[in-house]
Amino acid sequence: MTDAAGMGGTVHFGTAADGDVGLLSPVSASPLVTALTGDRAVLAAILAVESGWAAVLEKAGLAPAGSGAVVASAAEAGRYDAADIAFRAQGGGNPVIPLLADLRKHVTALDTAGIGAGKAVHTSLTSQDVLDTALMLLARNTVEALLADLKCTTAALASLAEQNADTLGVGRSLTQHSLPFTFGLRAAQWFHGLAAAGGQLGSVQFPVQFGGAAGTLAAGTVLTAGSATNPFDLADSLAAQLGLASAPAPWHTNRLAVTALGNSLASVLDAAGKIATDVLFLSRPEVAELAEPRAAGRGVSSAMPQKQNPVLSVLIRSAALQAPQLVAQLHLAAANFNDERPDAAWHTEWPALRQLLRLALGAAGHLRELAEGLQVYPDAMRRNLELAGPLLLAEGVGAAVAPLLAEQEGRSGKERLQAVVDRALQAPAAEQGATYRRLLREAIPAGVLTDLRLDELLDPASYLGQAAEISRRILAAYPDFATPTQNGANRG
Repeated sequence: MTDAAGMGGTVHFGTAADGDVGLLSPVSASPLVTALTGDRAVLAAILAVESGWAAVLEKAGLAPAGSGAVVASAAEAGRYDAADIAFRAQGGGNPVIPLLADLRKHVTALDTAGIGAGKAVHTSLTSQDVLDTALMLLARNTVEALLADLKCTTAALASLAEQNADTLGVGRSLTQHSLPFTFGLRAAQWFHGLAAAGGQLGSVQFPVQFGGAAGTLAAGTVLTAGSATNPFDLADSLAAQLGLASAPAPWHTNRLAVTALGNSLASVLDAAGKIATDVLFLSRPEVAELAEPRAAGRGVSSAMPQKQNPVLSVLIRSAALQAPQLVAQLHLAAANFNDERPDAAWHTEWPALRQLLRLALGAAGHLRELAEGLQVYPDAMRRNLELAGPLLLAEGVGAAVAPLLAEQEGRSGKERLQAVVDRALQAPAAEQGATYRRLLREAIPAGVLTDLRLDELLDPASYLGQAAEISRRILAAYPDFATPTQNGANRG
């Protein structure tokens, strides 16, 4: 470890083995995120591509029999020093080049039978073929885990929506109380955003990349000359070997596969951010309609022992706020992929895509825990609903009563009712509801509206519109996301 003098004392420069452990990225600092998106996972994905390609060549009779097994043994990620490869990658601009040098050495050492297994390594490929395919493999694995968590989350939200279909609360518009609402509908709308985003992410394709040095498959054509196969068949076989999608042609500079993935990840984080933002507001002590699930050591303050900070929502929202810039980077890169193989734009794509995957997977785990353990307080919801009192029903009263009122002093029934609202709002806040009811009764003749009917119009439960049906339709539209799954991602 190297030391240097710095502010406040000695600065210790970490060893190559230290890596990025997420000290400043708590939302994604988890064993699962590291396992699926860390440098070791990137190395493993690159090696899986090279190993898969060797197996494809051997099966096609284009590499010596037995070479696939030798390459597979040499491609064990534990044999390689990620930090050393990262440092040496500066020489060629990408990690595939130094990794290949090491892989070939291991293949030569393991080829004790002398079958020439090295001929199966990287033959007719280029670095971009391998790295693009490896990142698609990494993304596929990450998205599978992410979707497992999302489906657990949406199932929990669907349950909240059904259990709270009649839980009255207040809707808010431009920060103000608007109309009676239900917590069931709020949970259903959370479900709606997340299920729609999850469905979009679930439809993303992860294509294999192939094309050779300039995207013409020139080397692949030479390799397959005189054989029963062709470069396109080999690419399809590699896709099948790795569990990726086939591609009709190389996509070295057509980056829709990457931007579509980025867009879908950002949509998931958008939906997660909406939920977290709502929970952050609704869990404020002065609102107190919701609370995050408690856990030992969570939500603590370094200075205030009484605090219970909504940390899950904070972490989720922090991820959502980072996503747009990362997606913008992917699009900026895609628009600047010059020539037939790109220069620096390609390099800027890798960290942005990986960070999006890390944030989305990390946030998905926190969101699942939030949804499955969310504490709901109907009494507080009712208390906040009653702050506006009968005034909250002014729209419904107007719609029902205005047509029954004759014009008076040049004012229509709607204008007369608006005047009642305006007068009520001049009263002290605590008295506005009672004032509105009294003025309303004075303004509407009993022959036009009975006391019983007025009470019905001022009952919040009578003005929920199609809230229950909207919730039902939302849940019915995404049956795969409304049903509990057996397990989410393993975050052990």
